[in-house]
Amino acid sequence: MPLIYNKLTSVNTQSIFIVMTCLLGFNTAGYAAQSQQTLTLEEAVNLSQSNDPWLVSNQYQQDSIDSLGIAAGTLPDPKISIGLANLSASNFDFGQEAMTQMKIGVSQMFPRGDSLSLRQEQLKLLAEQYPFLRQDRRAKLSVTAAQVWFDVFKAQESIALIERNRNLFEQLSDIAKAGYSSALVKSNQQDIIRAELEVTRLEDKLTVLAQQQDMFKQKLSEWVGKAFVNEYSIDNSQEYGLTLSNFNVSNTLPNISLTHQNFYLDDIQSQSYTQALYEAFSVHPLISALEQKIQSSRKSVELTKQLYKPEWGVNAGYSYRGDDAMGNSRADLLSIGVSFDLPIFTSSKQDKQVQAAIYQSESIKTEKWLMLRSMMASYGVAKAQFLKLEQRQTLYNDLLLPQMQDQAEASLTAYTNDKGDFAEVVRSLIAQLNTQLDALAI
Repeated sequence: MPLIYNKLTSVNTQSIFIVMTCLLGFNTAGYAAQSQQTLTLEEAVNLSQSNDPWLVSNQYQQDSIDSLGIAAGTLPDPKISIGLANLSASNFDFGQEAMTQMKIGVSQMFPRGDSLSLRQEQLKLLAEQYPFLRQDRRAKLSVTAAQVWFDVFKAQESIALIERNRNLFEQLSDIAKAGYSSALVKSNQQDIIRAELEVTRLEDKLTVLAQQQDMFKQKLSEWVGKAFVNEYSIDNSQEYGLTLSNFNVSNTLPNISLTHQNFYLDDIQSQSYTQALYEAFSVHPLISALEQKIQSSRKSVELTKQLYKPEWGVNAGYSYRGDDAMGNSRADLLSIGVSFDLPIFTSSKQDKQVQAAIYQSESIKTEKWLMLRSMMASYGVAKAQFLKLEQRQTLYNDLLLPQMQDQAEASLTAYTNDKGDFAEVVRSLIAQLNTQLDALAI
């Protein structure tokens, strides 16, 4: 620092001091306007899960199937028949013919075999998949809302980072102007224009980032906003009162840790690792939901096999007859019967229906293996990305950021001692800013 003061006695030494201070104290921590509301990551996730209409719809669907299951275990309604039989067509005299009668009958059908209980069990198993689907939906909501929250965070903190650097470049412009006017430093008009150009470029970058920030905030409103919540919400007790035009996200990164360190450390190629990964994903909510569908499809096969059994029916009737032409009373009639079908031509009907049910069950099993393969592959991709990001983060924190700061300081010191070029100072500071933005993105 004394070298700068001795060399540039008439230059704006306060500006140089500010520049050096910014270089030495430069960091990536952002700030949030105190007058604005702050949305934490935890609040964003909670809001996305509590205000999701899909979860409400899913609950209604489960309730619907539960109700259908109760109805499926009930016998079909009996049938009542009322009619006149053998009435004389010539004079419509009820007592003229001995065969004339008024009939009242009732019939009741009994489904094949154990169809009622099997159908009830099938729907019960099908309904039990919905809690797993809601569990998976909540996890996906947390991922989606968190990703958008981090997008807002990145734009917000990038703006804060560039805002601090804009003052630094403005100070550089002042130094170039002071050096050019005093002729004590080898500044020229091109240096002044270059410094002003970089300030303008920073203004443009700020505008782009502000645009991204506003876009991500609006995107975040899909998950944390209160629009239409009263139209579908069962429990609308959470009130954060966010105003999307006037809120920031927290300026501190949340502490997120891995839940399964053993999968993170083990070799992805080993057979034991693959087996352990399979066992871990086998209890995933989506796999559990598919298991319920598989069990339900098995009940469907059993239900279809009931087609080989006859369907029974019971009927009873009472027939009233009027007095004859001489006034003598006629006896009323009572009839009782049983009906059933004979499933004897099964090769083209029952056999094919059972085969269709078996094929459908097997197809659902393949969905499970397809999903497991996809999950394990996606996990491998995420793990590889995470490991490389960790390496890059270490590289940036241990080497790149300190080296960029040293380079910026050296180039500025050389310039203020008439041993460096102004363009090199600007390039060093731009490179340092870009490196810090990259570190923030990591």
